[in-house]
Amino acid sequence: MDQINGRADELAALLAVAREGSFVAAAAALQRHSTVISKRVAALERRLGVRLIERTTRRLKITEAGERLVDRLQIAADIIFEAEQNAAADAIELRGRLRIALPAAMGRQWLAPILPDFARRYPRLEVEVDYAERYVDLVGEGFDVALRIGALGDSRLVARRLGEHKIVLGASPQYLEHHGVPLSPADLADHNLLRYTGPVSTPEWRLRNGNLRESVFPTGNFRSNDIGALLEAARQGIGIVGFGDWSMARDFATGKLVRVLPHWSFEVDEGIYLVRPSGQFTPARTEAFIEWVLALFSDGLPWHTDLPALQTS
Repeated sequence: MDQINGRADELAALLAVAREGSFVAAAAALQRHSTVISKRVAALERRLGVRLIERTTRRLKITEAGERLVDRLQIAADIIFEAEQNAAADAIELRGRLRIALPAAMGRQWLAPILPDFARRYPRLEVEVDYAERYVDLVGEGFDVALRIGALGDSRLVARRLGEHKIVLGASPQYLEHHGVPLSPADLADHNLLRYTGPVSTPEWRLRNGNLRESVFPTGNFRSNDIGALLEAARQGIGIVGFGDWSMARDFATGKLVRVLPHWSFEVDEGIYLVRPSGQFTPARTEAFIEWVLALFSDGLPWHTDLPALQTS
């Protein structure tokens, strides 16, 4: 037991030095004298037979071997902390920082109004939400969990599919009254098509209807990298827009927009996913958010409840 305790003290000393940046600061954090911390790190280096910290008169630097060991030790420390937290789940509230990445337009429209409910459930949890249309690097940028639309190409992520991502066409009744209703994808060439120029945009609209496939190169006098701006232009009768059904469901339900070519949609084999960094260890705060989102989507995607009545024959 003494040997185990001694090793634990050595590892704790190394972690403290790496975190605090000096022996003096590490000693203060651990409430020990700096010479004690220095001796423990030196003992660890002798036992492992490798230099972990390069010391000079002015500063210290963690070696490459030391950084690898510190990274693994931090994972182990997090696992121990979460094990203790889970063991006392009935008595301890979740705390710490939870970093969430959401696609900007979808996140603002469908999750921002209800995220306060999650915050109220866990008042000691610090919730940080980043809204962006780009694909954030969860591992590199330190995010705990994200909602992602589209194909997944990062093998470092663990994904839960929430549902299908369907891209449809819409326009205002006023626009269609003045410019006519397209009856086929070829008719779109005679219409003002509002183009999205943001991340993952494409110059071609590839449409499908069962086994039928058609391609359209959209032309028009209005384009933007902001989904909300294009939707507002469509509502005001500027032209036809193509976006995810989630973005237009409420407009379809209220009649501000109507489906164009209702039997056609964009040819995409993509989904909506809840993703987190891979690995055996998932913090309890991340698990709590995942469970909350899965409960929200347990009866299907919320915007799909608005769509059936809008389909036309």
